[in-house]
Amino acid sequence: MLTEEQLNELKSMLIEQKNMIIERLEKQIDDVEDVTFSGGDELDRGGLEGSRLLRYRTTDRETKLLKKIEYTLAKIDNGTYGYCEVCGAEIPYERLKARPVTSMCIKCKELEEENEDG
Repeated sequence: MLTEEQLNELKSMLIEQKNMIIERLEKQIDDVEDVTFSGGDELDRGGLEGSRLLRYRTTDRETKLLKKIEYTLAKIDNGTYGYCEVCGAEIPYERLKARPVTSMCIKCKELEEENEDG
C-alpha cells in the first residue's frame, strides 16, 4: 500500500509532467507557421511537409500522454491508483515512480506485450 507521502510525491511528478507538456503544446501552437509554400523546389516543399508531419506526430503523442496523466490523477483522487487494472494486484512503488502513468503490474504488462508480438 502506498503511503500518503509516496502518493503526494507521485502526484507532484505527474502534475509537473502535465504542466511541461501543456507548456510545450502551447509553444508548438505559437510556433506554427501555416505557410503556403508556393516557391522553392520539391526538396523545399518535402522538407516543410516532413517537419509538419513530425510536429503533428509529436503533438499526438504528447496529447495521448496528457490524457493518461489526467486519468492517473483522477485515479489518485478517487483512491484507485496503484492497482493493476487487469488483475487487481498492487503495483510496486518503484514501478510507479519509474512510470507514474502505468496501469498494469509488470506481469500483466509483459503478457500484454507477448500477445501483441504473437
